Amino acid sequence: MPTLAIALVTLALLAFMVWRLPRAPAPLIAVALGVAAVALLDLPARGVEIVGRVPTGLPAVMLPDLSMVATLWPSALGIALMSFTETIAAGRAFAHEREPPPQPNRELLATGLANAGGALLGAMVAGGGTSQTAVNQRAGARSQLAALVTAGAALGTMLLLAPVIGLMPNATLAAVVIVYSIGLIDPAEFRAIRKIRRMEFVWALVAMAGVVGLGTLQGILVAIIVSLLALAYQAADPPLYVLARKRGTNVFRPLSPEHAGDEVFAGLLILRPEGRVFFANARRLGQRMRQHVTEDMPRVVLLDLSGVIDLEYTALKMLIEAERALGEQGVSLWLAGLNPEVLAMVRRAALADALGAHRMFATLEQALVRFQSPETSSPAASSS
Repeated sequence: MPTLAIALVTLALLAFMVWRLPRAPAPLIAVALGVAAVALLDLPARGVEIVGRVPTGLPAVMLPDLSMVATLWPSALGIALMSFTETIAAGRAFAHEREPPPQPNRELLATGLANAGGALLGAMVAGGGTSQTAVNQRAGARSQLAALVTAGAALGTMLLLAPVIGLMPNATLAAVVIVYSIGLIDPAEFRAIRKIRRMEFVWALVAMAGVVGLGTLQGILVAIIVSLLALAYQAADPPLYVLARKRGTNVFRPLSPEHAGDEVFAGLLILRPEGRVFFANARRLGQRMRQHVTEDMPRVVLLDLSGVIDLEYTALKMLIEAERALGEQGVSLWLAGLNPEVLAMVRRAALADALGAHRMFATLEQALVRFQSPETSSPAASSS
């Protein structure tokens, strides 16, 4: 009960000062009152836990023990990954909208230098943190000067105030973190995510549950794993659209009931895959293409590859096999909209020789003009 009372009083005091006295150093006042209560009321004897002994004096230089590298490197690598992840997450969460976004490479360099220097002094792992940043922001921190002041205060504590800080109740420290981190919980943001994209809403819920149930670093790791699995699932099943042309224009867009008046062309099936086509999705993409060919029975299958950013060898081999199989069925395969990298890869393969220049086009419009020309208007011509 005494611990609960300390926590509730501190929460109420901080909330009041945030509401009525926003410019007051509320965390310092709360900590000072907590330390005073411990000293005057002998709260540890009543079951209130305090921070305890804080080492005094300057740290001694500690040279690294290289014999421990083999034992520690797996854990050190995991700690480094999680520390950097939380650092960049905190930087993005607290960046002001008019400020340039934090650069991950510079954050990684700064974190690495801080840890390299701190390691020689026996410091704990350094990294950005959401709770510390929240307290700093609410206290008025706006620049690197706040970090210098914090470093000076930490030095003063090590030399002079360590015994006093040791008397701070843990409940007081927890109340400070809760009050100044509560703004990180934004239900409106969750609603906005859910409205726009349900998959990312699931990621957000998983990240929240992971942080609440496992802790900040472990929760972020869970969110990263779930995100990577979701991205892998999306990459394994890329979009494939059947295209039609908007009447009176040269705009090609996915066929849908909303655009029922768009033009389709008898004997021509226009398909547009998007994303990176590689070994994990090439077979699935090929199955869906064959399904469309079976349903439409076209004379010409025109692949718009403008949305394909990369074509791996496995996918290119699939295209070569598809061109051969379609030719045996009397269906001609055409390509259009290849970006320079994909075009260079196609030209290095046997596919370019099989297609020839007359079945490879810079744009869909050029391919359509060719399809509608007299020399390709007949089935015999189109399968040649």
